[in-house]
Amino acid sequence: MMNSFRASFKRDDSKVKALEWSSSKGKDSKESILDIDDAPINRCSKQHEKTYQEWFACADSDGDGRITGNDATKFFGMANLSRQDLKQVWAIADSKRQGFLGFREFVTAMQLISLAQAGHAVTTDLSTTGVELENLEPPTMEGLDALLAKKKPGSKHDSDGSPPKQSTNWFQSSKSTKISLTSVTSIVDGLKRLYTKKLKPLEVTYRFNDFVSPVLASSDFDCKPMVMLLGQYSTGKTTFIKHMLKSSYPGAHIGPEPTTDRFVVVMNGPDERSIPGNTVAVQADMPFSGLTTFGTAFLSKFECSQMPHPLLEHFTFVDTPGVLSGEKQRTQRSYDFTGVTSWFAAKCDLILLLFDPHKLDISDEFKRVISSLRGHDDKIRVVLNKADQVDTQQLMRVYGALMWSLGKVLNTPEVMRVYIGSFNDKPINEDAYDGPIGRELFEKEQEDLMNDLKDIPKKACDRRINEFVKRARAAKIHAYIISHLKKEMPSMMGKAKVQQRLIDNLADEFLKVQREFHLPAGDFPNVDQFKEILSGYNIDRFERLKPKMIQSVDDMLGYDIPDLLKSFRNPYD
Repeated sequence: MMNSFRASFKRDDSKVKALEWSSSKGKDSKESILDIDDAPINRCSKQHEKTYQEWFACADSDGDGRITGNDATKFFGMANLSRQDLKQVWAIADSKRQGFLGFREFVTAMQLISLAQAGHAVTTDLSTTGVELENLEPPTMEGLDALLAKKKPGSKHDSDGSPPKQSTNWFQSSKSTKISLTSVTSIVDGLKRLYTKKLKPLEVTYRFNDFVSPVLASSDFDCKPMVMLLGQYSTGKTTFIKHMLKSSYPGAHIGPEPTTDRFVVVMNGPDERSIPGNTVAVQADMPFSGLTTFGTAFLSKFECSQMPHPLLEHFTFVDTPGVLSGEKQRTQRSYDFTGVTSWFAAKCDLILLLFDPHKLDISDEFKRVISSLRGHDDKIRVVLNKADQVDTQQLMRVYGALMWSLGKVLNTPEVMRVYIGSFNDKPINEDAYDGPIGRELFEKEQEDLMNDLKDIPKKACDRRINEFVKRARAAKIHAYIISHLKKEMPSMMGKAKVQQRLIDNLADEFLKVQREFHLPAGDFPNVDQFKEILSGYNIDRFERLKPKMIQSVDDMLGYDIPDLLKSFRNPYD
């Protein structure tokens, strides 16, 4: 379909442009149908780039490669613009809401200030200005020359002008010097600090990592947003990724039979290569160390596919094996497939469930997979792929059948949104449509899904905060459960008998915890899964409730995180 479909999305706050898809592009082109930029304008000449590097080093008071709100108010004030204009400049430049500006975002801010000084409105849509952005002169900054003259030689920035990475490591040993919030220069750094100081001790004490999720590492906070694709074999998961990248990736196999037999993480890298799962899991700069809990059987079915690509600079794709159905699902996998999908679901920013008109049934394994996504409903998008293979009347019936199948599995009164499209490199099946209405529907549906993907980089920081808060609440409930079970154990005789009774009646024990601490029932873990893990532990060795730890997490949720977000909001608010 897409050879004749031209997507021309309006520029929005996510600073995303969609390139036109046409048959003139070669198959090996490394351009994507989504060309995502951090900001709408940061292209400049080499001469101006050198100037901006000097200005950036001057504005960066801490030398950590980040312009904080305090830095911006001092430096941007030399432009003599109104507070409202500077507020808009910051809002556009910090499109990812990270609370700081890197070098590229700083260039964007300078260009916006220059346009504002020339009398143009500060807006994301600058196509009407008629200004050549690459040759746009730097803004007039009153008093900057004197400030640059006072600056000592020897910048803390790299020789190529790019800012160095933040050197502060919040995951050092517990003996490291305590760092105050004033030294934190981004929201993500603040979350790292709060996790290490307040949440991690609670998780370790009550073995949250054994029951729910492994302990987080620094790479878990710094990783790019991820998009996971789930569905039966031959529903177009690998083809969808290839369609987005406008090229294949190392290790990709496409065919009508089950071709993808492993989890493949497609991410940005200096060259094209495939990295085995065991190697990926031990690399500290990658957020996959937690997958070691699934053993070698899984890691042998896991790999990382790296390639240089502009789209992969902003988010990572997770390609998965086809969910089994029919006779095939009776053959057990050598690893916990549902557990792995649940682990990735917690890490991902978007989960795409792919169906096609000829595979609408939801098998037992697919039901378990969808159930494992519980708690991540806001990330799920359903895609009816290959929709051009049926005509309009058949598509209407297929859509209704799919909605009926999903309603039985999801058990929610709300109707889930289903996107209709055909994400491949083949020309559209013109015979599938009786008139322009079908084509218009098709194009609007695909545009809506593209807009969801375009918003991922912009919402990445907000999503990270959201997941952190969810994890903190889950860890708190887990601590209540573990301490309650410990309290129910006798001090002397009959421990084995009481432990078995607690495990057998775990649902009732959950209810007691819920009533005692006034907790929402929907936040409790799956009883059967918890029971299975609990059977391998000696409950008598669990820790009793430590109110100070619980209070510390409550303070973090009630005060520390709101204060952190307040510290890194728009400095001109």
